[in-house]
Amino acid sequence: MKKLIVFIICCCNFILAQEKQTHIVYFETDEHEVPTTEHYRLLLFLSDIESLDIQKVSIYGFCDDRGSDSYNLNLSQERANSIKTIFSNNEFDESLITNVDGKGEILLKLIKEEDLNKIRGLNRKVEIIVQPYSPPRKVEEKKEEKLLAVALKGEIKAGDKFLLENILFKTGYSILLPESKKKLEKIADLLLSREGVYFTIQGHVCCTQNSRDAVDRRTKKRNLSLTRAKYIYDYLAKKGIDKRRMKYVGMRRKFPLGGEAKYDRRVEILITYVSDKN
Repeated sequence: MKKLIVFIICCCNFILAQEKQTHIVYFETDEHEVPTTEHYRLLLFLSDIESLDIQKVSIYGFCDDRGSDSYNLNLSQERANSIKTIFSNNEFDESLITNVDGKGEILLKLIKEEDLNKIRGLNRKVEIIVQPYSPPRKVEEKKEEKLLAVALKGEIKAGDKFLLENILFKTGYSILLPESKKKLEKIADLLLSREGVYFTIQGHVCCTQNSRDAVDRRTKKRNLSLTRAKYIYDYLAKKGIDKRRMKYVGMRRKFPLGGEAKYDRRVEILITYVSDKN
């Protein structure tokens, strides 16, 4: 009987976990910048929710009981805004964020704790609530008409642009997803066989505001589209492709494809020259 009860509790917890994910970020007194350790914890949380089919995200800022009502309301809003900025910098689709609200102070009596300083520390926070679709929606694979692997076997000319088919990156990094590595190797072999083709590697990111670039979590620099292009450049060079045939550029988020965000974390090839030896 006890085993059955434990099993039921575990199942309920699993279902609840599928329905909602929450995370809390804590702040220093009178500050709205996210502390380093809290920033790191938040990035881990973003990694944890990458696989979810997210319906909406709510971000709520709070303060302790010190300060005037207007001051606390403003500070709590700034805290919420700072969390939204981190989401955006790390390729999170902002259209999913439905609430970014400063709620002001939390009353002391709402937390059962005798240490006043500890209570105030727990109240200087932002609560993040992630609501996934339950069950997850069915996602159709995006089909592109111009695929490099196909085009390299036929006629190509300067000005042609091709998507590297299913060469997809981990969110916030210039690191390929495991399933993309074999496909990139095949593309490298095809490019080696077309010695007269010169090209520019164009890196793209998803989910940033306007045409801003995203932050590379490894280097903390806002040049993720560039580092993705360089990753492909370096890989092709190691495979023996002459560097004089290649250039790489970061396109930021100037040309979103629409649809699933993962398809905007992409690399494309722009053909710049085709010699007679091709």
